[in-house]
Amino acid sequence: MIKITLKDGSIKEIKEGTSILELAKQISEGLARQATAGLVDEQVKDLRYNLEKESKVEILTFDNSQDGKQAYWHTTSHIMAQAVKRLYPDTKLAIGPSIENGFYYDFDTDKAFSEADFAEIEKEMSKIIKEDLGIERFTLPRDEAIKLMKEKKETYKVELIEELPVDEEISFYKQGEFTDLCAGPHLTSTGKIKAVKILSSSGAYWRGSEKNKMLQRIYAISFPKASEVEGYLQKLEEAKERDHRKIGKEQEIFMTHELVGPGLPMYLPNGAVIKRLLERYILEKELKREYKHVYTPSLANVQLYKTSGHWDHYKEDMFPVMKIENEELVLRPMNCPHHMLIYKNKLHSYRELPIKIGELAHDFRYEASGNVIGLERVRQMCQNDAHLFVRPDQIKEEFGKVVDLILEVYKDFGITDYSFRLSLRDPENKEKYFDDDKMWEKAQNELREILNEMGIKYYEAIGEAAFYGPKLDVQIKTAIGHDITVSTCQIDFLLPEKFDLTYVGEDGKDHRPVVLHRAILGTSDRFIAFLLEETKGNLPIWLTPIQVKILTISSKHTDYSNSLKEKFLNNGLRVELDDRNEKIGYKIREAQLQKVPYMVIIGDKEVEANAVGVRSRQDGDIGQMSVEAFVEKIKEESSL
Repeated sequence: MIKITLKDGSIKEIKEGTSILELAKQISEGLARQATAGLVDEQVKDLRYNLEKESKVEILTFDNSQDGKQAYWHTTSHIMAQAVKRLYPDTKLAIGPSIENGFYYDFDTDKAFSEADFAEIEKEMSKIIKEDLGIERFTLPRDEAIKLMKEKKETYKVELIEELPVDEEISFYKQGEFTDLCAGPHLTSTGKIKAVKILSSSGAYWRGSEKNKMLQRIYAISFPKASEVEGYLQKLEEAKERDHRKIGKEQEIFMTHELVGPGLPMYLPNGAVIKRLLERYILEKELKREYKHVYTPSLANVQLYKTSGHWDHYKEDMFPVMKIENEELVLRPMNCPHHMLIYKNKLHSYRELPIKIGELAHDFRYEASGNVIGLERVRQMCQNDAHLFVRPDQIKEEFGKVVDLILEVYKDFGITDYSFRLSLRDPENKEKYFDDDKMWEKAQNELREILNEMGIKYYEAIGEAAFYGPKLDVQIKTAIGHDITVSTCQIDFLLPEKFDLTYVGEDGKDHRPVVLHRAILGTSDRFIAFLLEETKGNLPIWLTPIQVKILTISSKHTDYSNSLKEKFLNNGLRVELDDRNEKIGYKIREAQLQKVPYMVIIGDKEVEANAVGVRSRQDGDIGQMSVEAFVEKIKEESSL
């Protein structure tokens, strides 16, 4: 017998070799019916996994964990692949992972899947579910695994297996006539799946590289209850309405064009107003905290990034080198190397520190065309960046001030659903990080200690650190359920060493500063995308491109409306006049679609009273007001 510690801390004695599913049955038949996988000593395992030693075990279900959902969705991806193979037997299988919401499968087929095909595939999936096929796991040595996949003419699977170590034991899952290469975990039968919905299809390059063949990808989702599918579809509709690309087009905030290229949005006048106000807002916050702002070039000699280490660890995310005469220049992916040189431009005393160098800088990251999304993921971005050069004894205080600034900004924007993530190096995959175990140990321990002393609740994420050091990332949950990183603060002992940065200490000797990398808004581009989706385009009045729209009832009210427009502009209001020969109802509806906070409607009564008729985006018709009272109202509401 072996002892198993359950999630609630209780101990259960079971026979050695008992499977996770058998353990679940011993706990509760109801739990066993819902079980999708198990968590054994923090590792996700298949329900068929046999427990051979004392372990901590949690039974995972669709409802109690994301890993439980992933097993459910992964099983459904195999059902979808089986359905496609039944309908289109010549189809070759690529990969079919579960993702954050649902799953997809990539197929090599001459068939271009569209919505017209979804019902037929769903129908075949339903048949497979009703057949309640048992799902069997088996393993093969590498050579036999390759032989099996070659017999089935699954060339993509063969390629995947050939890259595995020679002595690797390869696992497969079989359901009826369908067998797929897979590490699992999976449910025990196809009948465990209750409701499925195919969502969309698209092209996808094999392994994400445009050098490879374009495959057909089908996205789908599944749930234990049909009602959950309906609820999810409603959320998708809500997400479509909040999509910043849709809002950006309707409100004329930004545009893209194939002649400019993917991932390179152009801000239209309305968008330029938002961007300018947002950047002015954060600059003023930083100036009050004694940041010194600089401008640095977007191009640099490649040697700069070889010195910093970006070339070794970040080259794949950078654009190719441009050779000009005897120089090799590259578009910068980030600004820290430039700021290191600015710090090094003159001698510094310990009394000067901290030195805070900030910049609203344009950075460039190579993104495959299929990965770019509106303003959220771009090839050129404007980063709200800063680097704080501090003495070791100042790290905690200055780190705390950065966190305070982040929280102040979030309060201004009403952001409440966020969490702190301590992003650490992956000790099992050191290739992507600078190789200095002692430095990493020091930096990670110091950052963890700072967060604990500050009383910040956080969770740890292995493998999310920057190549030069650990970081605190602030993860925001968006209105459509995405988990995104906006703000970050990173502790760096490496770049000061790389660039030989020093300051003269109280003892008259040279000492090494520590650098805090930080971004509050992240990039203004992504932050604007976030705000548009969070507010459905109803931006706060201080950030709205057009605060007031003057609408004339007829042409005889134009002269008075023009004089109003001039008064509003002189008072710093952002205003437009709509004096077109259109019905007032049409003008109001158009202004509502543009999410203008206030409409001023001008007719005979307003002209006679030297007043304005006010209609609010939020409250509807407010009634008549004096011009002076209305101006003060807008000014008051526009102040933070």
